[in-house]
Amino acid sequence: MERKLVEFAGLLRQNGIRVSLAESMDTFRALDLVGLRARQTVKDALRTTLVKRAVDLAPFDNLFDLYFSGVGEIVKRSETASMDALEMSPAEFQKLLEELQQLLKEQGIELSELARALLEQDSARLEKLLREAGKQAKADRIERAFQEGQYTQGMQQALGMGDLARELQGISEALMGAGEPDPRRREMARFVDRRLQELQEMIRRYVRRELEQQDVTQRDNLRMQALAEKSFYYLSEDEIRRMKEAVTKLAQRLKNVLAVKRRHARRGKFDVKATLRRNLQYGGVPFKIQFDERKRVKPQVVVLCDVSDSVRNVSRFMLQFVYSLQDLYSKVRSFIFVADIGEITKLFEENEIHQAIDQAIRGNVINVYAHSDFGRAFRLFHRDHLAAITRHTTVIILGDARNNYNLPHEWVLREIKQRAKQLIWLNPENRMTWGFGDSEMDRYLPHCDVVEECRNLNQLYKVIDRMVVA
Repeated sequence: MERKLVEFAGLLRQNGIRVSLAESMDTFRALDLVGLRARQTVKDALRTTLVKRAVDLAPFDNLFDLYFSGVGEIVKRSETASMDALEMSPAEFQKLLEELQQLLKEQGIELSELARALLEQDSARLEKLLREAGKQAKADRIERAFQEGQYTQGMQQALGMGDLARELQGISEALMGAGEPDPRRREMARFVDRRLQELQEMIRRYVRRELEQQDVTQRDNLRMQALAEKSFYYLSEDEIRRMKEAVTKLAQRLKNVLAVKRRHARRGKFDVKATLRRNLQYGGVPFKIQFDERKRVKPQVVVLCDVSDSVRNVSRFMLQFVYSLQDLYSKVRSFIFVADIGEITKLFEENEIHQAIDQAIRGNVINVYAHSDFGRAFRLFHRDHLAAITRHTTVIILGDARNNYNLPHEWVLREIKQRAKQLIWLNPENRMTWGFGDSEMDRYLPHCDVVEECRNLNQLYKVIDRMVVA
């Protein structure tokens, strides 16, 4: 059972469910307490110890059913098929198996391990042999339905189906003997003949099960790809929940990449002149490499998010992403605005990220139901918070620039740009609509270092990657 649990934990990891070694050990301890008798109890114990996120519950349930109901169910189904074909009750079928074993023993017929497992209906041994053959044939690498035949043949070769067929044929002929066999021996011979067909069916079902496991991963990847291209405007409630998880994963991956880059960058660039001076005693041979020791300053970030109805979903994900990356910066300050502007940095410090964002966009900080007035919000920011902008600060503005024909006050952006390291504007509207109607994007654009359309996860990733690497 321990081996199956380790394999199952590996299957969960392959499908994007994070499982640590400590959690696997917790699983062993949990099963020691609850036992293995009740399937639902085992499933609940595994779910409790291995699943940490609500988004992973559905994939866990699918994979549990596929894995633990998979091979055992395949073997059990073959036993039922044999009983149905012979038109026997379980008691009659068991008696037939016992009589067959006794007869083979009396005739001195030695069975291979696979033949013994088949004819004795040894489910545990059959499952073990199928798993070993599947591993040898690399059946877990199947990706498409048209490959079923290829992997089925590979498992048959791994099991030695040719030798087994000859072995079973010899047993069947020995049972029939010379002359007219008695009805009982005829039933036994019929059972032996069926077992080869049923093993072939077990192999086909095993391969199909492996394909279904891969399909779980493929379906999830395809859904994620579609979600990454879908506009934030049109996300359903379920997609919003999935997007939260996707943004967290994206942030973590980017953090890992940046951590490596910054670790390498700490030693500075190769300094040719200093290296030559340091190695004069060696005739200029560079035994000792010298790097410059420039001090790298972590950038600061100020985020201004429009949280009016038209862009609220985009703001949510942008704030979540920046929050997730905040340990990469020396300081992160976040503001939300519609017509007024309010700082939510403290909300992020005192609350869990999603709770903080919910409070912010629900109207606890500013009136989120007012008509958008970018110019007024910018003017208030200039009055109260301009001192937060330094030459190390990256300023990110997220909004559609729909100003309801109010004064745009673009001069504020000009002054911010003069003080900041860079000014980035992310607009969730299609670029073709900028500057039309009440959009002031054409006025704001000249004062920004970077202006990007940002309507989905892929675009958000591209922009944030550009921001943090800069």
